[in-house]
Amino acid sequence: MRGKDRPLTVHQLNILLLISSLVLLVAVAAVRISSRSGLPSLLIYLGIGVAMGQDGLFHVRFDNAELTQVIGYGALVVILAEGGLGTKWKDVKSSLPAGIALSTVGVGVSIGVTATAAHYLVGLDWRQAVIIGAVVSSTDAAAVFSVLRRVPLPTRVTSALEAESGFNDAPVVIIVVALSSTGHVATWYVLVGEILLELLIGACVGLAVGYVGAYGLRRVALPASGLYPIAVMAIAVSAYALGATAHGSGFLAVYLASMILGNARLPHSPANRGFAEGLGWIAQIGMFVLLGLLVTPHELGKDFWPAVMVGLVLTVVARPLSVLASLTPFRIPWAEQLLMSWAGLRGAVPIILATIPVVSQIEGSSRIFNIVFVLVVVYTLVQGPTLPWLAKALRLSGSSDTADLGIESAPLERLRGHLLSVAIPPRSKMHGVEVGELRLPQGAAVTLVVRNDQSFVPQPSTLLQRGDELLVVATDPVRDATEERLRAVGQGGKLASWLGGSGQR
Repeated sequence: MRGKDRPLTVHQLNILLLISSLVLLVAVAAVRISSRSGLPSLLIYLGIGVAMGQDGLFHVRFDNAELTQVIGYGALVVILAEGGLGTKWKDVKSSLPAGIALSTVGVGVSIGVTATAAHYLVGLDWRQAVIIGAVVSSTDAAAVFSVLRRVPLPTRVTSALEAESGFNDAPVVIIVVALSSTGHVATWYVLVGEILLELLIGACVGLAVGYVGAYGLRRVALPASGLYPIAVMAIAVSAYALGATAHGSGFLAVYLASMILGNARLPHSPANRGFAEGLGWIAQIGMFVLLGLLVTPHELGKDFWPAVMVGLVLTVVARPLSVLASLTPFRIPWAEQLLMSWAGLRGAVPIILATIPVVSQIEGSSRIFNIVFVLVVVYTLVQGPTLPWLAKALRLSGSSDTADLGIESAPLERLRGHLLSVAIPPRSKMHGVEVGELRLPQGAAVTLVVRNDQSFVPQPSTLLQRGDELLVVATDPVRDATEERLRAVGQGGKLASWLGGSGQR
């Protein structure tokens, strides 16, 4: 056996695991820096990859664009699944049409304007220019989910941007793959037809897998609670696989299936979301570090100013026009449109998509990758930290929405009931409500209250407080009604049933 084919020794494997663990620990610590600075964590992870690369401290040479693309696709599936599981249908349903418009009409406008700038300002041929326009027109799910959930924005703005980032990957991937093919590129109307067909197939597969998976998990008791998060992620990933196998959009399928699962009130829902969030962070870290390794910093200098020019047109012309064309019919206020124009965050997704022409070896693919990489880094540095400032200047900072309750459900199969664990957050209107004023359905009762690490059996006159944790036992027929009542009181206080379903005025 030749030396280069010799497998890793145990010592080499131990060293590799040690280095990987240290990188992961540094990346996790970088989350704290990211949250304090307002920068999306992708920049720090990219920096770690660049520092490890051939121009960095460790001189690791990595140039496998095909492997990066495959791993990037896998990471994006996990990130979209985590985003879908954390998307609340009651918040996003009113913003869903706006999100769909941004991910279709908005993408088309952005591609047209950005491609024109890349052709006339940078001198790229039309094929290369349209590829760049398509690649950078996609907002990044990881960047949007991680940044917007830390910035207190109106629910309508956040929901529309999250829906856009979840949906717009699908049409963009189809366009980039079509333009990067070595054969004849289909005419625009054929391409539009293919996009619509793939989106339709992906949507049907995602909805079907999500509903079937939620139905099964609600009715099949697994032997261990730790299996539920694994089952949820397995169902989400299978939606992508089935959607892609059916020649549909796997990315749209996994996002829709995850959204259904996240809103289906499955057993151990908070644990499901926590597990998915952990996997999402690992996927982000691995993907960004790998992209940092792939780039060759000393080759970026000649494409720096072209990237800045294209990015400037994208940020101050293409993105605002796409938002204007998409959202004006919905009568969304100008201030919110301006904020959404600035909040079109790019991240790892455009860089991953830029590897598609590299793998296909089309002419100028290396320059496309370099321009996209520089554009993403430069404008993320500009947009991420300034987003809270702009929201405050537009008087859109902060949200009056009351925090929702965290309710975890564990099935009690033999007793034909459910044990609900309810955490009362700081802004909940359940604070100051007596246990008797909850008026839970017959067949449900608050059996235990945990307050300041002390547990006690409550009386009907016991006042609930912020930070309390409740154990509520509900029989199977009234489980859903009990959850709805608890959430209504959390949103509207003791008068929730008289003020409407949510209790909000």
